[in-house]
Formats: sequence, structure tokens, C-alpha cells
Amino acid sequence: MPVISNKAIEMPASPIRKLVPYSEKAKKEGKIVYHLNIGQPDIETPEVALSAIHNFEPKVLEYSHSAGFESYRNKLAAYYQSVGIPVNSDNLLVTTGGSEALIFGLMTTCNPGDEVIIPEPFYANYNGFAVMAGLTVVPVTAKIEDGFALPPIEEIEKKITSKTKAIVICNPGNPTGYLYSKEELEKLAEVIKKHDLFLFSDEVYREFCYDGSVPFSTMNLVGIDNNVIMIDSVSKRYSMCGARIGTLVTRNKEVMAAALKFGQARLSPPTVDQFAAEAALETPQSYFDAVVAEYVQRRNILVNGLNAIEGVFCPLPQGAFYAVAKLPVDDADVFCQWLLEDFSFEGQTVMMAPASGFYATKGLGKQEVRLAYVLNQDALKNAVKCLEEALKVYPGRTK
Repeated sequence: MPVISNKAIEMPASPIRKLVPYSEKAKKEGKIVYHLNIGQPDIETPEVALSAIHNFEPKVLEYSHSAGFESYRNKLAAYYQSVGIPVNSDNLLVTTGGSEALIFGLMTTCNPGDEVIIPEPFYANYNGFAVMAGLTVVPVTAKIEDGFALPPIEEIEKKITSKTKAIVICNPGNPTGYLYSKEELEKLAEVIKKHDLFLFSDEVYREFCYDGSVPFSTMNLVGIDNNVIMIDSVSKRYSMCGARIGTLVTRNKEVMAAALKFGQARLSPPTVDQFAAEAALETPQSYFDAVVAEYVQRRNILVNGLNAIEGVFCPLPQGAFYAVAKLPVDDADVFCQWLLEDFSFEGQTVMMAPASGFYATKGLGKQEVRLAYVLNQDALKNAVKCLEEALKVYPGRTK
């Protein structure tokens, strides 16, 4: 029998989805499962985007330009300008989701064997993208006690070697919801400039910042125009996860020209989804105002509820729609599986993502879970109650 590749063997499975068989079994047993494990919002997609799909009646479903339709890129550039990010359509490459944007970016800028530094915990699929590109992830640990703030710059700089090619951040963060300040990013920019590294900034949650917080884009950092590569997507902004449209944004002309060759190799991003994404740019501000207000309520219900449970600690996120909580359990992976297999409260249970899968350092996150507050407020209240009751009877509870 032929042997599969080393890369296929090294490719990590999703920690977000690994418990799916247990949740499916729980549902077949009649349990209500509250899915806090995955960032799939229940927020409705803007009507203007859905209407574009309903009214899409071409005679031929054709390829777009490999960089994306020009009309979409022009309007997308105008959107960025409206939020204070001065770019033009030549700085944009439309991709099949934000994932492809990061994959193209890593393969364009890095050679197999290079290292990329990422503050952990981080979006688990960054590990997979690194494997695809033949890269080594070098983690620098952010601590839950600090709310997952950017680790000290000197700690980041200690990780830089002759093999280091880039630093990757997510802002606001998945899985933590932490929002890097302008000051933190400016300190990071100094390191980028000093060592002439690339800075990848995943900014797909830009619209979701709370309590008066304002996101600062890395595209506005001074003196590193050719170092910054921003990753973006329509998935979360417009609750269009199924529309696989992302964007690679950079002012580095050499990077853009090279990334386009990867784009040409996969021909083009999805045609229908680009029409929906272009239409979504007409979404009124009132939509975002309502969504942000709803997420603030959900965040408060979840985080306040968790912190009211004895032994639980959860920092208050400033952005995105995720939180990481530390639980009084021996092993969060075991606890999350136990919730689905062996526990129910009034016929209900909770599905969460064990945080160990968001760390690259072995042994970290063992008592932590990531929760996505993407369910309605009543469901979140019920989920918190389930967790409270579960922790009372979990055999592996710690003090």
C-alpha cells in the first residue's frame, strides 16, 4: 500500500471539531447541546448580500480575474479607506477565504524550514497553514492572568533566530478576544523593522470591538509598509462564513505580484460569493451597531456568569466573540468530552473547545477552554447554568 506524505501525517486535526462525534451522539440520545465550540454566528447575513445571490442570473458562471473582480476590489479599497486604512485596489488580492490569504502570504514570503513567531494561544489553523508551507511555529506565551495581552517585547525578541521570517498576530484575537493597543503594535513594529521581518496581521474581527475600544490596523504602522501583510475576510463581518471570500492586503508590490501567481494557479476566487461580498459592502452602519450591541450583551452574560462560578476565571474580551476561561478541572480535554458523554442537566449540555489545541507549547491550556458567544442570550444563560452544575459533580474537579 502506498505511503502518504510526511506533510499529511504532520497536518493537525482541528481541535475545534474533534469532539463532533460525541456531540452527535449526545443529540441522538436526546440531549440539547449548546455549541460554544465554534465561531459560527447565528446573526443573520445582511439582506443586501442575500438579495444579490437571489438575483444573480448570469448566462455563464465565469471565472473572475485571479485577483478578484475589479469592481469588488475597487469597492473593497473604498471600504478600507472609510475605516482609515489608506490602500487602493492594487494592494488587494481576493482569496478563497481568509485562510487562503494567509496560506498564499506564508508561501510567498517564507521558505520551507523558516520560522514564524506567533503569540499563543492562537487560532489553531495557523498550525495547519504552517505545515502546508513547511514552516516551524515558534510560540511566545500570553498569559490569562494578563488578559492575554501581547507578551513582553523582550520575550518576543528572544525567540528571533536566523531562521525567523515573520510574526503572525490576530487582532482582535481568536481565541482570546484580546484587542492589541496602538502602543503594543508600535512596539511590535520596532522589532519588525529592526530585524526586517514580515508582520502578518489577521484583522477579520475588526468590526467587533467593545466598550469604546477602537481597533488600530497594522496597515497604519509607520516605517514598515513593505513588511505588513493584512489578512481579512467577509466571514465574520457579515456573518457569511459559507461565502469563502477573503483578502490579502499589502503595499509590498513584490509580495503582491508573487502572491498573484499562487492565485493564478488556483484560477480564481468563487464568482457567486464575490457578488455577494461586493453587495455586502452596502450594509448600513445600523446593522453593525445592532450586532455589536448584541455581542456585548452576550459577552456580559457569558463572562459574568462564568466568573460567578466558584473556581472559574475568564478575562473580559474587548473584541471578536470569543473568550478563554480557566476552569477548576484536571484536564479540559477530558472535561469537554465528559460533558458530552456523561453529563446532562435537565436534558442539556455544553460543547466547548479545549484550549490546549490553541497552544503550540505542550502542556499549556490544560485547564482552559475557548467559548464562542455566538448563541442567543437565553441559550448562553442555559449554557452557563449547565457548566455550573457540571463543575459541581465532575469527578476530576480541582480546588
